[in-house]
Amino acid sequence: QVQLVESGGDLVQPGGSLRLSCAVSGFTLADWAIGWFRQAPGQEREGLACFSADGGTIQYADSVKGRFTISRDNAKNTVYLQMSSLKPEDTAHYYCARPRYLLPRRCGLSPLEYNNWGQGSQVTVSS
Repeated sequence: QVQLVESGGDLVQPGGSLRLSCAVSGFTLADWAIGWFRQAPGQEREGLACFSADGGTIQYADSVKGRFTISRDNAKNTVYLQMSSLKPEDTAHYYCARPRYLLPRRCGLSPLEYNNWGQGSQVTVSS
């Protein structure tokens, strides 16, 4: 059974940093691309970052480029999203997800490509 479990969300002040974790089970992390997404109330789900299974493709949304970093530890079956220089507009529920198809050399930021989702973790940026 494929499972993804996010953790690490918190209340943080503007300009602060936070690291989210996504623990996966039921599949081999090294074989799959993984993406990070977020959704704020009343807004569509937004793709933030992803990496391909072979690690050769990493993408970031313009809204987080230079501030967020995606990484993974295959031995720990965990994917991370390091977030820095956080802004109030980063406030949202954050999700990790596995795509619908196993394509070793690509990843995408469209939520439509993903069909396995975690329950999410809330990040609130406020003073």
